Amino acid sequence: MTTPSPQLDPRRWKALIFICLAQLMVVLDGTIVNIALPSAQRDLHFSDGSRQWVVTAYALAFGGLLLLGGRIADKWGRRRAFLTGLTGFALASALGGVALNTGMLLGARALQGAFGALLAPAAMSLLTVTFTEGRERAKAFGIYGAISGGGAAVGLLLGGVLTEYANWRWTLLVNIFFAAVAITGTLLEVREPAGARNRNRLDLPGALLASSGLAALVYAFSRAESNGWGSAGTVSLFVAAAVLLTLFVLVEARVKAPLLPLRVVLDRNRGGAYLSLGMAVVGMFGLFLFLTYYLQTVLDYSPVLSGVAFLPMVAGMMTGSTQIGARLMTRVAPRFLMGPGFLLASGALVILAQIKVDSSYAAVLLPGLFLMGLGMGTAFMPAMSLATRGVKPQDAGIASAMVNTSQQIGGAIGTALLSTLATSATTHYATDHAPTSPPTPDAAHLLQLQAMVHGFSTAIWWAAGILALASATAFVLIGSGRPDRAPHHDNADQNGPVLTVVH
Repeated sequence: MTTPSPQLDPRRWKALIFICLAQLMVVLDGTIVNIALPSAQRDLHFSDGSRQWVVTAYALAFGGLLLLGGRIADKWGRRRAFLTGLTGFALASALGGVALNTGMLLGARALQGAFGALLAPAAMSLLTVTFTEGRERAKAFGIYGAISGGGAAVGLLLGGVLTEYANWRWTLLVNIFFAAVAITGTLLEVREPAGARNRNRLDLPGALLASSGLAALVYAFSRAESNGWGSAGTVSLFVAAAVLLTLFVLVEARVKAPLLPLRVVLDRNRGGAYLSLGMAVVGMFGLFLFLTYYLQTVLDYSPVLSGVAFLPMVAGMMTGSTQIGARLMTRVAPRFLMGPGFLLASGALVILAQIKVDSSYAAVLLPGLFLMGLGMGTAFMPAMSLATRGVKPQDAGIASAMVNTSQQIGGAIGTALLSTLATSATTHYATDHAPTSPPTPDAAHLLQLQAMVHGFSTAIWWAAGILALASATAFVLIGSGRPDRAPHHDNADQNGPVLTVVH
């Protein structure tokens, strides 16, 4: 029987609205700008090489500073960090929206990433310390998981609408309105439990090593996509990332107040959640990338129609998170939601891998996208809850940052790895099917489209395999403990309060 906690904040459900709104803004920004890039490039006259930096500048700052942002939220206060992140993100978006040249736009995108690295873990850790009762926590994380998973698809739709009917600058300026509502709501409704801050000194060596190591890793995958995996620059970046992150682990094992207490990631359940989430995002990012190109280049959809085409995935995500994951999370172990959820998403990718030049949206894309969303929504919600469950309130920010880090690294790997596989498959198909005599223009164009679709299909098959591996990881690494049992708490440093799930 569920018993209410006397410490539950009566405004917690209103607070959830504004926390989720901020998270939606951060997730949207990962895709909303992508559709606007061609228009921005024409307007500001930057090169194809600079175009990639509009995405990479955001990813580098965001991925590199997430752990530091999470620990700042723990130390400084999550509500204060949340408000600072919102304000900074809005100002950076305004700067990008009025950019007069390429440098101004790239600087704004880097600032967005930096403030996003503070905002995202602050949002999730506020959720973690606000919702501690089991059933309510399940509902809250169900909604949050749906926003986190479906927001990228919504970004594609919103980006298409704003670019087609307004101006590319509004894909950045729209964040001002999101942030204004979220800031107002936070000041009125969001409260942080007392005694939840981390009073230890900030681990500056760990912060420097983690930020530089993660930035090098994200940049390495970005370089691998454009310059090749074997290029000297790419290999050097991977080596540098490995050295810096190894040194980071060694430092964290020895300092008194580490940036990332190793107990947070060495816990079997949390570690399994981080790993399986990262692998799942590899597949999901690949899907967005290839299907967006497929819809617009092969099926000749407009930007707006391309965004609308992804809505069944959003519907599936909402259904999986709120109607399956949230309802069952207090009844079955997380592994029995995450494993089947990721496996269903893998099966959905198998359906989507059947795309052809003349595929029917209703026969292939519609069921594949809905089932993909249903599987990911079912798995994401318990995975996010499990990744922050059982940590002390003082570590909630850094545990939340690890969730975002695993997703960010997974997105970088997915974009680079699957793009390389798709390009290679496209090239081989075009070579193997090259006609012996000069083809007509129509025949040459058809061959080009067939080769492209073959490349997309091959990459989606690989993504399906990676999601199947994420399912196996969830089954193997995550325990089968009853969800209504009090969660395991970090046994190091038993002084101070811990987060509990009250039943």
